Amino acid sequence: MVTRFIFSVIVLFFASLNLSYGQETYTLSGSVKDSANGEAMIGAVVTVKEINAGTATDINGDFSMKVPPGKYTVEINFVGYGSISQSVVVKGNTKMSFSMKEQMLKEVIVTGERPDAQVKNLEMGTQKLDMKQINAIPPLLGEVDVIRSIQLLPGVSTVGEGASGFNVRGGAVDQNLILLDDAPIYNSSHMFGFFSVFNPDMVKDIKLSKAAIPAQYGGRLSSVLDVKMKEGNPDKIGVQGGISTIFSRLTVGGPIKKNKLSFIVAGRRSYADVLARPFLAKAFKDAQLYFYDLTLKANYNINQRNRLYLSGYYGRDVFAFPGAYFGWGNATTTLRWNHVFSDKLLLNMIGDYSSYSYRLEFGEDMTEDSFKWTAKIINYCAKPEFTWYLNSNNTISFGAQATYYKFVPSTGVFYSGGERRDIGLPDKYAMENALYISNEQKLTARLTLQYGLRYSFFNYLGSGTAYYYDSTAGNYVRNPVGIEEFGRRKTIKAYTRPEPRIAANYSLSENSSLKASYNRMVQYIHLISNTTASIPLDVYLPSTNNIKPQLCDQYSLGYFRNIGPKQNIETSAEVFYKDMLNQLDYIDGANLFFNPNLEGEVIPGTARAYGLELFVKKKEGRFNGWISYTLSKSERKVPGINQGDWYPNRYDRRHNLSVVGIYELSKRVSLSSTFVYASGTPFTFATDKFEFQGIFVPYNPGGPRNNYRLPAYHRLDVAATLKSKEKVRKSKIFGRYSWDLVFTVYNLYSRRNAFAITPRQNPENQQISEALRFSIFGSFVPAITYNFKF
Repeated sequence: MVTRFIFSVIVLFFASLNLSYGQETYTLSGSVKDSANGEAMIGAVVTVKEINAGTATDINGDFSMKVPPGKYTVEINFVGYGSISQSVVVKGNTKMSFSMKEQMLKEVIVTGERPDAQVKNLEMGTQKLDMKQINAIPPLLGEVDVIRSIQLLPGVSTVGEGASGFNVRGGAVDQNLILLDDAPIYNSSHMFGFFSVFNPDMVKDIKLSKAAIPAQYGGRLSSVLDVKMKEGNPDKIGVQGGISTIFSRLTVGGPIKKNKLSFIVAGRRSYADVLARPFLAKAFKDAQLYFYDLTLKANYNINQRNRLYLSGYYGRDVFAFPGAYFGWGNATTTLRWNHVFSDKLLLNMIGDYSSYSYRLEFGEDMTEDSFKWTAKIINYCAKPEFTWYLNSNNTISFGAQATYYKFVPSTGVFYSGGERRDIGLPDKYAMENALYISNEQKLTARLTLQYGLRYSFFNYLGSGTAYYYDSTAGNYVRNPVGIEEFGRRKTIKAYTRPEPRIAANYSLSENSSLKASYNRMVQYIHLISNTTASIPLDVYLPSTNNIKPQLCDQYSLGYFRNIGPKQNIETSAEVFYKDMLNQLDYIDGANLFFNPNLEGEVIPGTARAYGLELFVKKKEGRFNGWISYTLSKSERKVPGINQGDWYPNRYDRRHNLSVVGIYELSKRVSLSSTFVYASGTPFTFATDKFEFQGIFVPYNPGGPRNNYRLPAYHRLDVAATLKSKEKVRKSKIFGRYSWDLVFTVYNLYSRRNAFAITPRQNPENQQISEALRFSIFGSFVPAITYNFKF
């Protein structure tokens, strides 16, 4: 059956290709760069006026299109930069290059896309942000942040301050594929979610895809957050950085060999422990409370057909007190080779390494009375990705992916009276492979399709022990009835899954379109967590013979329209529905750590999410910004829990509203604000209590899950930015430089938003039960940041 399905897809794929040989055409290709720093311009609009044809540059700043022979005017546009027009005579395959200069505009520009991008392209459920947008948003403690910025977009939410990660369209935090220069990031947070691992001075381009996800991406159910790093100025040395209330950062980049080899490196370090030290008790004077990270990238332009990129990230969080240590962090390395076979065929060959680890220690003497716990996940990945510009109506993408995983769920060692005891769990191994092919085809002047197939293969490997169970899962502990040992690299369990994708854009008019998409996504790794919010101690595990791969079918429909005198106001309305299988929940009182029988305490279930997303964005002018509103529902159904009925996910938010406003008061002063409102998240609260030896113990008869909701969350932030004079000043030491001061107030009206509510007995009267509310911020938080660049 599977073979017949694949054969049918392949036949339909090639049968649908519109091979236009009636008229001779040639390839018009080229590249677009920023004149100031040599960075590739991603998403610059390339238009051939005479034939009303156009395209956009890719992640390397390159473009390619087929045109008949003739004389043309090629125009390049990128919002915030001056337009470029150049005449060209096409008699054969023709290559061009363009260098764009940023304009000093009298208005704030908050987008780098083509003016009609949201109407003309196939993307839906997709949002792009550049650093100009993110820098304009009022930040927490004066520091702009990628993850906090995307939480202001439709369909994106979080369970609250102090929560790691983000939730997309009713999905869990581990269902987002987060890529930093193509390497996956497993925990995107510093300081328990207050900041992300992405240094804003190193970020070049950000794209969040919630629907119509291309076939090249897989391994997660809900979204893809693709973050691209800057590449370094190939012409001259540049330095930028900032000093803020909570941490400082510094970035240096420039040529190693001019116009041939360049680099960029950035570092950050927080200093909350240094600032707090004078106020700490003597026993905590040596406490360490900080995070740091280092990000770097090198770019080698071998020749016109070959470029080589090497990038990496390393960061850690450290919380250390006398007798205790807690630390976690990510490390990634990416090597990318970009090769041009011809004007029609391009290759991106990617190899990446990624790891996430944490360590927890207690005890002064680590050989006497102490405890040490470490865990990690490591992957090695290779991805050849091809782009084939078949003709003016068809662009084909195809490639493969191979990923090797090593899971270290827990390595625990404790000493008692000098005696050592190991309580860790054995390592686990897996291999995930995939093949994909897709085509973007322009069927008519109004209708464009993108369709494809990703086919994934997953092997849960030895060495290891497989446990077998003969009872149906429910809200009780299942004990194994058999075990089997497997040798090194032997397959314990194998899975294969087809993942079809299709998206369509039907143009209703020059400024409006209707889009639809269907995605099947499969996820083979699982985040084991039963906390309200993801924490650094959560464990990743592979699909096994007992834990099946997660699967999601998503259907989306949207209406997109540009309005206003200059068509510069984007509006969209999207509806979506998601069916999700093999979603893990846990029995009451499940033990998730150091438990060899963990698979007997998890329960697979189904989940669904559906909703409406509304978005209005004014892209330019002295006053601009956006309004985002999401009405959605996310729930699950698990055997033995909540009497088998549907119950809300812990990250379900019925209403989610974000308002972002940016106003340029003058050329040097700008103001901005954000307002956020969201329904409270569900949580499980005791409905009854019983007395035991004079103590009242709360409990839930019948075991309902997520039966109450926290109060609604709302918050107002404001910021003011003062820039240096338009004519950049000059220093004898550093050359020309500019600066800005950012003043922010987070949570302006001191809203005490509840992060959690827990029951307790009144300390003065044990007969009285109380609900205790825990808030991360109980007051407004002011901050100031000084940014510089030279």
